[in-house]
Amino acid sequence: MKKQKKIAFFGIKYFPSRGGTSRVAENLILNLANDHEITIYCYKNKLAKTHIKGVHVVEFPEIGLGNLGVFLYYFLCYCHIRLLGKYDSIHAHKIDSFFFLNGLAKSAHVMATAHEAPYKRDKWGLLAKAFFKVCEKRFLNFKGIKTAISRPLCEFYKEQYGVEVLFIPNGINLFEEKAEVATENFWPEMVPVDSPFVLFAARRIMGTKGLHTMLKAYKKIKYQGNIFIAGELDNYPAYIKQIKELSIGLNVHFLGYVSPLSALLDLVGKCDYFVFPSETEGMSIMLLEVASIGKPILASDIPENTQVFDDTDVLYFRDKDVLDLSKKIQWAENNTFEFNQLGIAAKLKVNTKYTWDRITLEYITLYNAME
Repeated sequence: MKKQKKIAFFGIKYFPSRGGTSRVAENLILNLANDHEITIYCYKNKLAKTHIKGVHVVEFPEIGLGNLGVFLYYFLCYCHIRLLGKYDSIHAHKIDSFFFLNGLAKSAHVMATAHEAPYKRDKWGLLAKAFFKVCEKRFLNFKGIKTAISRPLCEFYKEQYGVEVLFIPNGINLFEEKAEVATENFWPEMVPVDSPFVLFAARRIMGTKGLHTMLKAYKKIKYQGNIFIAGELDNYPAYIKQIKELSIGLNVHFLGYVSPLSALLDLVGKCDYFVFPSETEGMSIMLLEVASIGKPILASDIPENTQVFDDTDVLYFRDKDVLDLSKKIQWAENNTFEFNQLGIAAKLKVNTKYTWDRITLEYITLYNAME
């Protein structure tokens, strides 16, 4: 059967994904690949060409020059599209790739999807934040279809700039492969197998993920249980030093980056509950994936979280409030049945409302509208 459209994904770095934006694109591609001819631009990876059957891959090496390297990578992808690409539609992702939107629109119909306002992240310097603002302005002035995965971000653009941006949420796939890498490979040697633990996970450990607030809260109640921390530790040395100091006196175990996703979700399935103290997000796919397992979640009450779940699905604490978080931890520990019921409710909401088979149809409607 002839495939309907030739669609290129631009602005993605990792394929297979490593979480975040690349995970969103990967989920969307999984649900498009059977009926559309998909090409993804990504960093060179030995698994890329065989990762999803039928997906064409254009790879460029990762350039080790920090933010400049990322810009040069996007520029190479852009040049390939302009010179060699023959696509019906281009789906651009991430604010920092939107510098090239108007040029891309000369080659095909373009849709741009914003995932967050990255200048809110503490990891970026003043120059990078200024560049993000320039790219965001190009996005807001872009004449093509504009979407965002965050309803609060759409509302901000409307209120602040009078620009309509369509909200299309993130989601989860109800089918996930069994773990290719056993959870035991990440299990701390000093902790007996099947010991109870609480879990925090992020791709990169950085200040806006709120881990410092979480550790301060556990120290405040003199918590004696195991705390597992999953995520990369080698990007922000000053912050990691702070985290290591806060960990003294607690049973904290750093697991590193847990991959593939199936192994991380297997770990989620074994924890007592998941703590998500993030201070800023787009619409966290990690939060949705954890909810899909049915484990109870203790999360910050930022708008990006409360747009998805209410207090009948998730136990919320006031963002950055150590005292409130410590009280919520004590409630969770003392009311396990009620807390577990929240996890069951969150799973039901995700599985009935936030699945990629439904969400993909919204994107397909927009692709068709660009003809």
